[in-house]
Amino acid sequence: MGKETSERIQTSLLNSAEKKALVWLAARQPRWMTSDMLTWFGVLGTVVYMVGGILSNGNVLWLWLASFGLVMHWYGDSLDGTLARVRNTQRPVYGFFIDHSLDAVTTCMIFFGAGFSPLLRMDVALAALAGYLCLSIYTYVCTIVKGEFRLTYGKLGPTEFRLLLILLNVLYMYTPWGEWHCEVLGGLWSAFDLVGAVVAVVLFVIFFAQFAADRRALSKQDPLKRS
Repeated sequence: MGKETSERIQTSLLNSAEKKALVWLAARQPRWMTSDMLTWFGVLGTVVYMVGGILSNGNVLWLWLASFGLVMHWYGDSLDGTLARVRNTQRPVYGFFIDHSLDAVTTCMIFFGAGFSPLLRMDVALAALAGYLCLSIYTYVCTIVKGEFRLTYGKLGPTEFRLLLILLNVLYMYTPWGEWHCEVLGGLWSAFDLVGAVVAVVLFVIFFAQFAADRRALSKQDPLKRS
């Protein structure tokens, strides 16, 4: 348990199509391409995302660069494990360690990038980051105690989350919604800030709902012992 050998649970909207696309891409990677290279390519994508977010304060069209960074991150982060499985070169302990240690860094880079951009207030971005990290930590805990590695919750996973960010970038560039503001908690919030706050709340609701369900199941599996 606690490694790539744990049961992988994927129930996202795009899971079936994404799996086929990743296997197709993996089969066409050049021989010199390795899983490690793809992992670091994904990390580079989050750096590109952050740079695009910062530059978009001067010109919102830099959000296209930020969106391209998310595509880079998807390509590297999603394809590294698929490439290893297609080539039968899995390294369960090393792969789990590298991939998910760097996930902590890339997740922070993405949310910081959103907060540094005009898209979201930094406090909203950090609230969403806290919710996302809670779910990530919960996933790793369940990998150990249940032998299940849950990549998605309900119909949403990392790929859907990246697509949501890209959609928000496009809407910010080409709609006036970013100019609309209302006062919330003593500050001015745009429509995108409100969306970010809703995302943060949803992440925490998913976390507590899943915790409650698993707590009941694990309590029956490992009942209280009386002396």
